[in-house]
Amino acid sequence: MPDRLIPSGARLALTTFTIAPVRAGRVDRATAAVAMALAPAVGALLGAVLAAILLAAAGAGAPALVGGALTVTAGALLTRGLHLDGLADTVDALGSYRSGPAALEIMKKPDVGPFGVAALVLVLLLQAGALAALPDRRWPALLATVVTAVAAGRLAVSWACRRGVPAARPDGLGALVAGTVGPVPLTVATLAVAGVAVAAVPGRPWQGPVVVGVALVAGLVLLRHTVRRLGGVTGDVLGAQVEVTTTLVYLGLVLTG
Repeated sequence: MPDRLIPSGARLALTTFTIAPVRAGRVDRATAAVAMALAPAVGALLGAVLAAILLAAAGAGAPALVGGALTVTAGALLTRGLHLDGLADTVDALGSYRSGPAALEIMKKPDVGPFGVAALVLVLLLQAGALAALPDRRWPALLATVVTAVAAGRLAVSWACRRGVPAARPDGLGALVAGTVGPVPLTVATLAVAGVAVAAVPGRPWQGPVVVGVALVAGLVLLRHTVRRLGGVTGDVLGAQVEVTTTLVYLGLVLTG
């Protein structure tokens, strides 16, 4: 692997998944493969920032739900709201009961339909509510919970970009990243996120990895259905994977912790 490929991939991962002011470098499928493999690491960094915001809100005396809402808002701002937009567009397309090009046309429309609005409201409420339950925990468990959930959302993207998953369009983000992630980086990234999840539920080290595993399986089921309806993945589909998996991990860790 060329020496410059990893730094270029890291820059692409940061500019794809955050608003980090990093200068764009090389952009091709080789770089995209590194970027999608590093997506969970970027998620972990973002999760650490969000955990700090949640702790700061609690320390300032903000009500728990307010702190949760502020943290969710910060997450949307730090990612340009792209994943939420992808979730809304994907749900609108799936809710239309159309397939192939007709469904893809719905995803390209700038407006958000009723299915998309409902999905956004549900996801944002669930995430804010789950985060509101965390300040009562010791800070190491809180940090591990937020980092695990946010990293797992990006790990779902790595899985969605694994070899064998096609792109729905010949251009766009989906075409750039689809099928780029091999089994070795995917395994390493999955084990790393599972390792962080161990600390999310003190006293029950198996529980965090199980929650991550269940959430990933649910995301893969959604991915399979989406690929069957659309013909492959798009940038919007990847955004939906982020939000659905992150939400499921938050819920799993809060309800079982």
